[in-house]
Amino acid sequence: MNQMRSKMKKIFSRANIPEFLQNRRLRGIAIMTAALAILGIVLSFLLNWVFGIIALVLVGIATLMIFNTMAEIGDDTTQYISDLSFRIQQGEQEALLRMPPGVMILGDSDQVEWVNPYLQHYFGDTDVLSRSINDVDAELAKLINDAEPKTMTTVKWRDNRFTLFVEPDFHAVYLYDITHYQLIQEQYDNEKIAIGQVFLDNYDEVTQSMTDQDISNLRNYVTNELSAWVQQFDMYLKQLDDDHYFVLAYAQSLAEIEADKFKILDTIRETTSKQNFPLTLSIGIAYGDPNLNKLADQAQSNLDLALGRGGDQVVVKAADQEARYYGGKTNPMEKRTRVRARMISQALQELMNESDQIFVQGHTQPDMDSLGACLGIRRIAKMNHKTCWIVLDKETVHSDVQRLLDNLKAYPDLDAAIISPQEALEKATAQSMLLMVDHSKPSISISADLYHRLENRVMIIDHHRRGEEFPENPLLVYIEPYASSTCELITEMFEYQSQEGEPINKLEATAMLTGIFVDTKHFSLRTGTRTFDAASYLRSAGADSIEMQQYMKENVDSYLQRNHLIEMVEFVNEDMALIAGEEDQTYDPVTAAQAADDLLNMSGVDASFVITRRADGRVGISARSLGEINVQLTMEAMGGGGHLSNAATQISDKSVAEVKQQLLDILNPSEEPANAAK
Repeated sequence: MNQMRSKMKKIFSRANIPEFLQNRRLRGIAIMTAALAILGIVLSFLLNWVFGIIALVLVGIATLMIFNTMAEIGDDTTQYISDLSFRIQQGEQEALLRMPPGVMILGDSDQVEWVNPYLQHYFGDTDVLSRSINDVDAELAKLINDAEPKTMTTVKWRDNRFTLFVEPDFHAVYLYDITHYQLIQEQYDNEKIAIGQVFLDNYDEVTQSMTDQDISNLRNYVTNELSAWVQQFDMYLKQLDDDHYFVLAYAQSLAEIEADKFKILDTIRETTSKQNFPLTLSIGIAYGDPNLNKLADQAQSNLDLALGRGGDQVVVKAADQEARYYGGKTNPMEKRTRVRARMISQALQELMNESDQIFVQGHTQPDMDSLGACLGIRRIAKMNHKTCWIVLDKETVHSDVQRLLDNLKAYPDLDAAIISPQEALEKATAQSMLLMVDHSKPSISISADLYHRLENRVMIIDHHRRGEEFPENPLLVYIEPYASSTCELITEMFEYQSQEGEPINKLEATAMLTGIFVDTKHFSLRTGTRTFDAASYLRSAGADSIEMQQYMKENVDSYLQRNHLIEMVEFVNEDMALIAGEEDQTYDPVTAAQAADDLLNMSGVDASFVITRRADGRVGISARSLGEINVQLTMEAMGGGGHLSNAATQISDKSVAEVKQQLLDILNPSEEPANAAK
């Protein structure tokens, strides 16, 4: 408004008479005209005095008319400018009073000095002038105090949405009502499409021994329950196969079922369990992408993630965002069969034959299951006449693994097959294949550089639940969370390999059986019939139980450290035991894990957490449970992972006390029992 006013003044000031006469060019013309008039008068007098008088009179009359005309123009211009200025000023006042944005001027003590009528409308008949804004409306006062100066902020006030702008230089507050546009935005967001895949985890296994009538009844029950569920939340359901369904929903419906915590999982599992046909669901849901093809691919990927984590759970995830998990309250049910083991074994054989050499590596800080699995893969490669290298950093191994490495010296071929990460990088070619065993996260591989070198030639064999971090394009994936150990999975492959090669030797069998023995806590946890079958095979192959005991022996320092940690135990929610080591003391991760295992032997302890400073400077947590409490979800919330009953994490740039408080906040979000972890 001020700019318009200055422009108008500038335009019309040019028509002002005094300024007109001060114009250099026009002044020159006026002087020349006057000189010509005088010259004409002089010449007229020289010719004839009568002509001179006539010319003088005419010039005088013309001069008088010109000055009168210019005076009238000046008066009209002045009046016009005056009227225009009045109209501009009146427009400014009207705009300030009637403009849609609300305007409030505050005094130095936050008292309201002025509000425009638009904003007064929201206060109704309340008198706001000369009163503190906090007394007038405490909610608005808080919004103003919390707002970043000179920054547009969207706020909710009196059931409306506003854009709030605070101008501290003038003590002014501006409120733009955007409720209408916000409602449109919310409707748009609520109506975004979400695609889901529903899978019955163990349908084939459950129905194998059922009659046709029972199968039909079970199928009808599941379909009816799912149909009622989708109708409750206004979704669309389509059955694709006996054990596979397709779900289409709006984002608003997705938010509602997330708030409901996907109780459909508990309903179907509990009802079918009572009928002695325990059936579980896995669901993958994707949202947030306008491309339906990408959305469908993401939904399938989320379902694969749910199945890789053991099933009986839901994964909700948008591309490039963190996944949200629901369910996963029970141990995974056995779904693998010997048919699948044979198919995986044959696929592994084909991939090995297509590769010039094989590299196998476990996770950092390898345990007996990790190294035993590496030895098993090397033996399978030798059965297929392929060169296989075991990648290992010998500087970071624990005492039990070191004892195994010492015994390898009696087997020159085996000892020579173990190479460092740097040697592996030098040997790797474009036709090499990498097997990741006992883990599926590239970040915790012994050699992450080797993974990146061969990321398009990777196979995974693991018994841990799959996490978000996962290789993008693996050649083959064999993840079975039900299995006791990776050594168990690999042992089952031996009988399907070529029998022409040299069979598994005594040391390899002993190492693999030790891996099973350690991961099952002496065959007390996560064991099934297949576990004992694998142990029996290894025992028949020459596994030495006496040598196993030698590998599992604990040195005196570790024993004393573990007992020292146990002395510092404290209890959380009565059924959880917690240990936090000293800030300036480092502990071996295996020692911390053993302390967590020992705590479960205490009466009333269903879960245990041991927090210690590691030698690499990070703070580690070893978490264990008896199965009732899902420690995997707790560790995932802190950036780790693992099993329902066996999980861990490592955290950088935090003290032991800070990590302990973070864990307590997760276990007790509202000073209540740790429901979030159950």
